[in-house]
Amino acid sequence: MTVVWDIALRKALRQGDARFDIDVGFQSGAQRVVLYGPSGAGKTLTLKMIAGLLAPDQGRIAVAGRVLLDSARGLRSTAQQRHLAYMFQDYALFPHLTVRQNVAFAVRQGLRNPSKDEANADVDRWLASFGLNAVAGLHPHQISGGQRQRTALARALVSRPTALLLDEPFAALDKGLRQRLRDELKDLQTELQLPMLLITHDDEDVRRLAEDVVCLDAGRVVHGADAMRGD
Repeated sequence: MTVVWDIALRKALRQGDARFDIDVGFQSGAQRVVLYGPSGAGKTLTLKMIAGLLAPDQGRIAVAGRVLLDSARGLRSTAQQRHLAYMFQDYALFPHLTVRQNVAFAVRQGLRNPSKDEANADVDRWLASFGLNAVAGLHPHQISGGQRQRTALARALVSRPTALLLDEPFAALDKGLRQRLRDELKDLQTELQLPMLLITHDDEDVRRLAEDVVCLDAGRVVHGADAMRGD
């Protein structure tokens, strides 16, 4: 088996007298892996450590053969060096930027926001691919939930990442839209052959998208009959 995801992470989190320990380890050869578990299981914290947004106490991260973190060897790449696209649960779109500017933000040069009409072939490609040309000049509050999700996906993909990390990508959408966008995401991943790690507590996300499932509860990988209980 060719290992696509090789993850071993440990972190202790403290708030006052409370402590939460994450000890997550798994290997998978699947392109589409779902981290599944109830709220508070440690899914988002695990995803942020993989993305480089949160530092583990120790661990190893390798994605598609690239070692991104190996604390035993003193190797710790930055979030930028990992070149992983991370899509937040709330999409984290910039409210003051248009759809086009939000997508172009991922490939901007320098510190300034991209202009409203800045030319970029990659931005044009993803706006067209996600059917966003008609709303490219609008702001996030002026478009639908599905269009906001597509904008966030376009922004994630425009920088040509080596893998895609998704935090509950359908949680804010109604049932009918969730079903359609699951199919769109699955087709897109199949077309791009881009490794994808998605976290959810929704059974239907698992059924429709997962090639492999890693079940988390209380900061650890769990197995057996209790592993597939959401909330």
